[in-house]
Amino acid sequence: MFFRASANPTLRPPARGGFWRAGLRLHRNENGATTVEFALIALPFFALLFAILETGMAFFAANVLETAVTNSARLIRTGQAQTQGITAQTFKDSICSQLVYMFNCSSGLYVDVETFASFAAITLTPPLDQNGNLKQNGYVYQAGHGGDIVVVRAYYQWPVFVPQLGNNLADLGNGMHLLAAAAAFRNEPFPW
Repeated sequence: MFFRASANPTLRPPARGGFWRAGLRLHRNENGATTVEFALIALPFFALLFAILETGMAFFAANVLETAVTNSARLIRTGQAQTQGITAQTFKDSICSQLVYMFNCSSGLYVDVETFASFAAITLTPPLDQNGNLKQNGYVYQAGHGGDIVVVRAYYQWPVFVPQLGNNLADLGNGMHLLAAAAAFRNEPFPW
């Protein structure tokens, strides 16, 4: 049992050897305790902090991509893309114009627009190759005609910044995270 030194002289530890006195000095010495405590919790704290930031950024980016695809798909749904002669690159550029600051559209965004006869006939091929990487080609652009069923899909390879801290969002073979957005709709009954 250790006793703290106090102003009251009646409360003294029993007289013991040098080891006892050294133990009392160490028990009362709190220099560096905060540093040691912070060192114990620093790694888990920063791992949790970076995991929260990275996950939040990925969810925010997915929401921004979803909104951009929905807004651009409206061009096809209303017939504006067909009457204005919008090409696959122009349609991709319309999505990219809404993805500012966070995205690198030239190297990471892939857009696929397909037309189907009915909602039951929709069959979508996975965008990943046999190695788990996003396919670089094979995407089509079919805006369709009035009343057609159209599926617009966009894929983006989101970089993972801190995979070593246990919250690894990487789900592609190249260590990146796949963001996907889709819109399925029937074109309005325009006559063209």
